[in-house]
Amino acid sequence: MRYFIEFSYNGTNYHGWQKQPNANSIQEELTKCLSVLLQDEVDIIGAGRTDSGVHAEQMFAHFDINRSVDSEKLVLKLNSFLSNDISVKRVFKVKEDTHARFTAIARTYQYFVSTKKDIFNPNLHLVFKDLNLEIMNDACQNLIGEQDFTSFSKVNTDTITNNCEITHAKWKKDRDIFIFTISSNRFLRNMVRSIVGTLLDIGIGKIDAEEIKKIIEKKDRSEAGFSVPAKALFLTQVKYPEEI
Repeated sequence: MRYFIEFSYNGTNYHGWQKQPNANSIQEELTKCLSVLLQDEVDIIGAGRTDSGVHAEQMFAHFDINRSVDSEKLVLKLNSFLSNDISVKRVFKVKEDTHARFTAIARTYQYFVSTKKDIFNPNLHLVFKDLNLEIMNDACQNLIGEQDFTSFSKVNTDTITNNCEITHAKWKKDRDIFIFTISSNRFLRNMVRSIVGTLLDIGIGKIDAEEIKKIIEKKDRSEAGFSVPAKALFLTQVKYPEEI
């Protein structure tokens, strides 16, 4: 039987989602806890990889087991065993061919930028310059649709294609905080952080809004802006078809 876990985490103390040698990861922590509680060797497949320091308000993973699981009890036990920076929301059975990563149809990230120092919120990227919200949102229109986003991807990745279909990209302002929301069917490694870095260059007037078209067309990472810090990036939603 296949089960999904819905959970959230603060990624500050972890080297990302994926299990790796000599580094603490979310996948490793969940795998250890599940295996102990279910008294079985359990493998967990996540909805995607988040980089070191990135957070998730909503994340999913799946695991297989050859018996029924009491979902409510398992959630309680997991939350009592896991560290305080990982929280399990629910465990539920899905169709056996449902895959946490490949069945997902959309993902949404948010990035938080502040123009003023906030000592009580360390998960903000600080920019001590005026940002032009209207111009950044004008530039966002050039991101919409299916395109090759090689210019915003980490180099030497193992992807078959760098095409992604972005359905939403927009900034909004809440007092001194600028919040960027982006949704796509898939994301490349470092893609959101390099897009944000480029949009911030546009927001401070370093480059023109129309320049983002040329950056996409050149398919060259060196043409895009800097990759902003991971601490202000949150995976906020992973969407699946209703029928799973």
